[in-house]
Amino acid sequence: MKPLLPPLNALRAFEAAGRLGSFKEAAAELHVTQGAVSQQVRTLEEWLGAPLFERQHRGVALTAAARAYLDDIGPLFAHLAQSTSRYGLPRAAPRGLTINASATFALRWLVPRLAAFRAAHADVEITMDTSNEPVESLTGEYDLIVRGGPDTFYGYVMRPFLTEERVPVCSPALKQRGRLRAPADLERHTLLHTTSLPRLWPDWLAKAGLPALRPASSMTLDHFYLTIQAAIDGVGVAVAPSALVASDLEAGRLVMPFAGPRLPSRSYCTYVPEAREGDPLISTFRSWLEAEGALVAQLRKPRRKKIHEQPDA
Repeated sequence: MKPLLPPLNALRAFEAAGRLGSFKEAAAELHVTQGAVSQQVRTLEEWLGAPLFERQHRGVALTAAARAYLDDIGPLFAHLAQSTSRYGLPRAAPRGLTINASATFALRWLVPRLAAFRAAHADVEITMDTSNEPVESLTGEYDLIVRGGPDTFYGYVMRPFLTEERVPVCSPALKQRGRLRAPADLERHTLLHTTSLPRLWPDWLAKAGLPALRPASSMTLDHFYLTIQAAIDGVGVAVAPSALVASDLEAGRLVMPFAGPRLPSRSYCTYVPEAREGDPLISTFRSWLEAEGALVAQLRKPRRKKIHEQPDA
């Protein structure tokens, strides 16, 4: 025997489409595709053994029998919604996660990846502050803090998740136009500096064996993300954290004009208050950060050159 109740998802799709007079608007209300609404209506028509809509050139229209059917079931859906609102259990409140990270790290690395975390954890509300203050100087309460390390702070549990090196980078057009083949060629270029890290270029040039090199010009910016953007735009050559420009190198927005040298750098670490160490949500987010950091490290591994690749002319 056929069950007395029709498929409820199909019935819901029919009610919305009939009430709104549009499969497209019904799909938007139900948060499904228009094709899904059409399929559900077709399922209900097969169950009933009768058509519900007349397919017309500019849309659909209810049959006379379907209009009477909708008049009968429409109030039932409204009553169900009212009853659920009155007697249903309240929805769980969204879970919150408060994070503090440096502006450059947040802009260049963390924010572009948050969509993936949100896709897997849509019920998590993230609040992010940016600052460069040391962990022990922060006055706000945070579930997780991202800073360099590894360092030890009383009352916090530290775990590293992302390693990097400092490497020269520039736009592909600048490398080709400026014929950057060796570190000594930097004397014909603009070197980009960052106020907070004034030793980057001096340390790199010393390691390259060129401590006395004088570039054609210099430009100093007050934030690292501005320095990186200036390099992308072809303004000059920057020494940048490899982790924060990994996606730009992969996409070809930046290139490394020289194979080396590379300056060692501190790792990025998470610092979680000891009192919140066992929180499942914080643990989930920290594990996600570590997985993303491992992926970046994998992308940074040098690829073997193909036989047909030629050196720059």
